[in-house]
Amino acid sequence: MTTVIERPGFLRSATGGLPRPFWVLFAGTLVNRLGTMVEPYIGIYLSQARGMSIAMAGVVMTTFGLGSVLSQPFAGWLTDHFGRRVTLTGGMIATAVTFVILGYTTSVPGLIIGMLALGVFVDSYRPASQALVADLVSPEDRPRAFGLLFWAVNLGFSIAMVTGGWLVSVGFTTLFWVDAVTCLIFGVLVWRAIPETRPERSEATPGSFRDVLRDRVMVAFFLVSLTYAFVYLQAYTTMPLAMTGQGLPAGAYGLAMAVNGLLIVIVQPLTNTWLSRKDPTRVLAVGFTGVGIGLALTAFVSSTLGYAATVAVWTLGEVFTAGVAGTIIAVLAPAHLRGRYSGLHGLAWSGGGLLAPLVGTRLLEAGPQVVWLVVGGMGLVAAAAALALGPAIRRRSAV
Repeated sequence: MTTVIERPGFLRSATGGLPRPFWVLFAGTLVNRLGTMVEPYIGIYLSQARGMSIAMAGVVMTTFGLGSVLSQPFAGWLTDHFGRRVTLTGGMIATAVTFVILGYTTSVPGLIIGMLALGVFVDSYRPASQALVADLVSPEDRPRAFGLLFWAVNLGFSIAMVTGGWLVSVGFTTLFWVDAVTCLIFGVLVWRAIPETRPERSEATPGSFRDVLRDRVMVAFFLVSLTYAFVYLQAYTTMPLAMTGQGLPAGAYGLAMAVNGLLIVIVQPLTNTWLSRKDPTRVLAVGFTGVGIGLALTAFVSSTLGYAATVAVWTLGEVFTAGVAGTIIAVLAPAHLRGRYSGLHGLAWSGGGLLAPLVGTRLLEAGPQVVWLVVGGMGLVAAAAALALGPAIRRRSAV
């Protein structure tokens, strides 16, 4: 007699009903993020291994940001024009090759060109990945699917941060090779196990970025996302400077941010199914509010424990935002333009990545209270804007 072992009810509700290709994408994303070791340590690599000044390292890293800005619209076009699978696989292979070349490049011009190329390639998978989920997963299951991918990204990145810190002592070249191999594994998994899902194009619906920019709801959502990205990324750009500026050791930032990874890995799977049943714009507004309040509270702390407490507050807000943007884009985008819509959303994050350090550091110079209260206020503005967009997005989802 065969014994059937059923998954507990929680696991069934959290993971059941999603197609096999989605789980391939989930596994590839997790593997890829387990190898994310170069980006967090790139500043240290440039200054220590390549002997650059802080100013020159900043110039080199800025080219990475410029590449990222170019990446998302271009990858969105590739996703719609050539297909999801070829874009994701091609982007991962190009990223792997770039990592290997960068690991052995010593000249400043070579490093600048390499970092620009890395910025273009490293996140080019995002529009294709979002379009794949929208193509593969039914509308009612998309919030849960996007939430699971968010969890995979954060679990992998949390482990990579710890592992990368240990491997740095072995040598920076090892980090480049680990990142390259995990990118290659992701690309091969997608090519071998995920079918192409791009809808057939026709002369009646060729599609272009002009169509995306004519969508006033999507453009408004882009502006909301840009505002939130600027707010959220202060935790990764301005916060470490604020902490060291208050006399805390460099390691204090890592200890405080460990709370972020721990809470996401534990809390997000427990809330994913429940949140997926709620209206996405209201969930997003609650998340933006939590992140804004958490960052505003940073203005009133000066110890490692205090910073860790504020990280816990805004992380709970971040949990609410998990995967919601992907769900909204899947509602707004026609099937043949899903790549371009996702690319425009990715551009919001790339733009936020450029603006966050430029503006955040200027606000920090005016005072730590100034930067965090302004940033917190902008988080509340983003929340209000998300609520204002809710009726228009709900009308689109009902069509």
